[in-house]
Amino acid sequence: MQKKIFIKTFGCQMNEYDSNRIFDSVKRLGFIKSEDQTNTDCYVLNTCHIRDKAKEKVYHEIGRIKKLYKKKNKPIMIVAGCVAQAENQEMLNREPYIDIIVGPQSYHKINDLLKKFIKDNKIEETEFDAVSKFNYFDNIKNENSKVSSYLTIQEGCDKFCSFCVVPFTRGPEYSRPFNKIIEEAENLISNGVREIILLGQNVNAYSYQDKFKKYRISEIINKLESYNELKRIRYTTSHPRDMTDDLIECYKTSKKLMPFVHLPIQSGSNKILSLMNRKHTVEQYVEIYEKIKKINPSVEFSSDFIISYPGETDNDFKETLNLIKKIKFINSFSFIFSPRPGTKASNLNLIDKEVSKERLIKIQEYLFKFQLNINETFINKSTDVLVENKLDGQDKFFGRNKYMNSVIFDGEDSDIGKNINVKIKEVNKNSLFGKIEKKNMRAA
Repeated sequence: MQKKIFIKTFGCQMNEYDSNRIFDSVKRLGFIKSEDQTNTDCYVLNTCHIRDKAKEKVYHEIGRIKKLYKKKNKPIMIVAGCVAQAENQEMLNREPYIDIIVGPQSYHKINDLLKKFIKDNKIEETEFDAVSKFNYFDNIKNENSKVSSYLTIQEGCDKFCSFCVVPFTRGPEYSRPFNKIIEEAENLISNGVREIILLGQNVNAYSYQDKFKKYRISEIINKLESYNELKRIRYTTSHPRDMTDDLIECYKTSKKLMPFVHLPIQSGSNKILSLMNRKHTVEQYVEIYEKIKKINPSVEFSSDFIISYPGETDNDFKETLNLIKKIKFINSFSFIFSPRPGTKASNLNLIDKEVSKERLIKIQEYLFKFQLNINETFINKSTDVLVENKLDGQDKFFGRNKYMNSVIFDGEDSDIGKNINVKIKEVNKNSLFGKIEKKNMRAA
């Protein structure tokens, strides 16, 4: 009988990519993917440390799994990802139900850890070893065949923003060899992938030097442009400091790079950006925005905002509001600051909770208003949609337009993987709703 594995993924797109690669690896041990979390031989929690109380959420999830298997054989319990990296041995000591702890840079060892566990019980592996990890996975075919697929090109971070735990959970910046990225991209395209989203903690910091030349993310984009079957290219998450002119130029020359830039700024106050150790100013951010809009006015921006970072005054907050009003971000994420253990900001004095809530409500009022206003501009117009899948339990189909808007519409199974024109009839702040204009359909 084949062994079953269930993988539950939390957090960022990179974790989703990692979960797929973990499965590609354990298939070599005879595991098959289970969609039933109540009936599996191995249960993996791929965790994220970005959100508040991440560690406690993992323990809560394990408590829920214990109940599911109270009268069944216990699955091998693996905690992977950034919480595993940050907490490692402490988690094994606190929760005996956990069998294996494996950090993000040790996934290439997961098959050996599973085999060793069967013999020895209780394993922790959280060494930073990005080179060996990617060398290992370069020899395992990426089986992902979704219409839109992630492709990690860079991991880790050298920026050390005061609030961020990533340098401690993902390690220093590491860029994969250019040729290995292209080989994986070609494989994904042959699987039927029509959109590739390039991933990295600082994806536009990608820099790889071989004996012939130095490669940046712009070279990856330009190479992917040449594959006829590939229809769209995106990347995330980028840092303003690494938004170089060669990448900006891609928004003028590339027909497949989508006109949507997710460029986190975190605050509209230079004082707060300095306290955060962001290594850029508001003026530099706006300069990037204006450069891109000048060469391609159709490009739209989204961002991330941390509200009530320690030291933020009413005036600092107003400066953030002013930036939002200036740029009118198409879609953004905003959160009240919450400290992460081990970071420079973890012991700073927090701003009053009620003040923080009021600021978040005000920020989101503007962000959501601009988001809805932009969505309303699509009403009674056609938008180009890459169809990704049929919605579970519905006759509706799902896809995204060039600006990452979710689009829901009536369609057919044969539409999946194609670019189609959808005429939008209704919108809300999150989604567009419409009907296919059949006469304008374009085969992918």
